[in-house]
Amino acid sequence: MKAFSCRVCGNALYFGNSSCVQCGTRLGFSRDEKAIVPVDTHGQYVDASGRVWHVCANSGLSGCTWLAEAPGGRCFSCELTRTRPSDDDVKGLSEYPIAESAKRRLIVELDDLGFPIPTRRDDPDTGLAFDLLSSVNEKVTIGHADGIITLDLAESNDVHREQLRVSMDEPYRTMLGHFRHEIGHFYWQQLVAGDLLEAFRELFGDERASYADAVGRHYSQGAPAGWQDRFISQYATMHPWEDFAETFAHYLHICDTVETASAYGLATVASPQHFSSFRELVTGVWVPLSIALNQINRSMGKDPLYPFVIPPPVLDKLDFVARLSRT
Repeated sequence: MKAFSCRVCGNALYFGNSSCVQCGTRLGFSRDEKAIVPVDTHGQYVDASGRVWHVCANSGLSGCTWLAEAPGGRCFSCELTRTRPSDDDVKGLSEYPIAESAKRRLIVELDDLGFPIPTRRDDPDTGLAFDLLSSVNEKVTIGHADGIITLDLAESNDVHREQLRVSMDEPYRTMLGHFRHEIGHFYWQQLVAGDLLEAFRELFGDERASYADAVGRHYSQGAPAGWQDRFISQYATMHPWEDFAETFAHYLHICDTVETASAYGLATVASPQHFSSFRELVTGVWVPLSIALNQINRSMGKDPLYPFVIPPPVLDKLDFVARLSRT
């Protein structure tokens, strides 16, 4: 994430700020400008072209700080949400802002990396949309199907999510991580299925293998011996689709963290896209940076920030994913 500053007083700002703590200016995030901009008392911002933008209608409901095109309208990120908790679902609504905050961060990173974001309006059959569902009264299965990403809002709860992480023997589990994994499935359908299938199969395997059989095998037998030599996680071993989605998530993990470290002076690198190969970024920047961040976490009595090892075959897979944003 980039470092932001107030255009009125120059004070440092953070991505989710809705007002400047130093001068009190009301703020909004402009997706067009990729910047936090001042908003007037009417909740409006006028850009350099004279176009008027408005505070998102979900500012009170989900804490959204983005700007919308129409007065009383929703911003681009909020418009992507097809389903949210009902107004009488107190627990679901309390979890909803955390999910929306993670989604906004996802959208910003996809924009920065150059990935197209076709919506259901653009493509009614496979365009992107989110069902952010409350599991208070029904079971919710996290997943992706033809552009629709479904997430369980209970994953916003730290205790619930940590219990699942431990029970499933996962080293990492966050709401943002879920978004990044599921969007990987979306981009497999958008960018890989078709002309890139042969190249995909050489690295990840044949996706035509039965997914149902793969799920059953994974949860009954676990990951195969020696999986650490070829995969980024145990879950990635289940099926080529999951291997790709896990790899895509880690590509986003790495890009965002390196970008943030650079913005705050912890690394002196250009944008991840400026490297001739993602392999160079990983070996030259990410490995030493992640080791340092892991040690910093340990200094605070915390678990490693990035508890993963990237073997050479995974580097090849990461390079494949990185090239997708350049096509």
